[in-house]
Amino acid sequence: MITKRISGAALAAALVFSGASVAKAETAAEFYKDKTLKIVFGFGVGGTYGKYSQILAQYLAPYLGAKKIITQSMPGAGGLKATNFVYNVGSKDGLTLFMPPDTIVISELLRPKAVKYKSNGFTWLGTAVQSNSVIGIRGDAGITKIDDLKGKEVIMGSTGQGSQTFLMPKLVNGVYGSKFKIVSGYKGSRKVQLAIEQGEVQGLSVTWLSWKSAHEDWFKSGFAKALIQIGVEKEADLPNVPMLADLVSGEDRKIVNFMATMGPIGRGLAVPPGVPADRIAFLRTAFEKAVADPNFVVNAEKRKLRVKSATGPVLQTIVKDSLDVPEKTLERARSIIFGKSS
Repeated sequence: MITKRISGAALAAALVFSGASVAKAETAAEFYKDKTLKIVFGFGVGGTYGKYSQILAQYLAPYLGAKKIITQSMPGAGGLKATNFVYNVGSKDGLTLFMPPDTIVISELLRPKAVKYKSNGFTWLGTAVQSNSVIGIRGDAGITKIDDLKGKEVIMGSTGQGSQTFLMPKLVNGVYGSKFKIVSGYKGSRKVQLAIEQGEVQGLSVTWLSWKSAHEDWFKSGFAKALIQIGVEKEADLPNVPMLADLVSGEDRKIVNFMATMGPIGRGLAVPPGVPADRIAFLRTAFEKAVADPNFVVNAEKRKLRVKSATGPVLQTIVKDSLDVPEKTLERARSIIFGKSS
């Protein structure tokens, strides 16, 4: 009788063990089913970061099988506040997505004391758009040709030292000899654009995408003009606006080319370190499907947003390569942009 009891207990234990060993692990699709995710971005809701976050949330959720994706604006320090937060505090389960600022690599290299992240520590899912930085000013600022910038002060609005609204005018001052005066503290590029309209400041450096999305009419009417663009190649509809790299030479040109890497990076999505590999693969596939969805493209165009996508692996390579900059070039760039205090 005792033997039978022992055998029965052993059999029950064996069955339990056997069941546990063959139980299937939760797949990424099962994990994301009916979940709520969020996209965090480091700028105001009215700009293109907010707009792309919203449209990506709308079209990415169905391809993940998620209940919904909410967006969270966390402005501050030109995107650095949000970047530091997500990298160190953001959930590692794949439910927190991040839209990194286009200056993420530049800030890491030029302001190492201010950053608390590694750009290549993020895993990149993909981007929906790539765009050049463009310095635009009011048409009545007294600048008729680009050389006038060397002799006349132009007041530029900025959202903070970590953003291109600060970095680009400082870069042009250093390598070209312009006299941009920067006024910081605006809560988002839309606030700067409002200040331009009201005459508080005269110009701003943001992506051409941001300019067109908000105030394409300014450039058509002559209220504003595009002076300089910084990127890998010219914007198709700015054939007569010079590339900064073509205006400089030597070590300064190396700095400009390094800074130009912002264009392909901005307004993509990434996740912080620690997200399981199977969920990353699932997120990347869903992202590619979302940005290729014909309805996504149509809806983006209706919102004055363009689509020029790149995959996660492509962005990961761009970020990795962008980090490989000689220290001599970085020292010169820091001196130009931040001065001795950097």
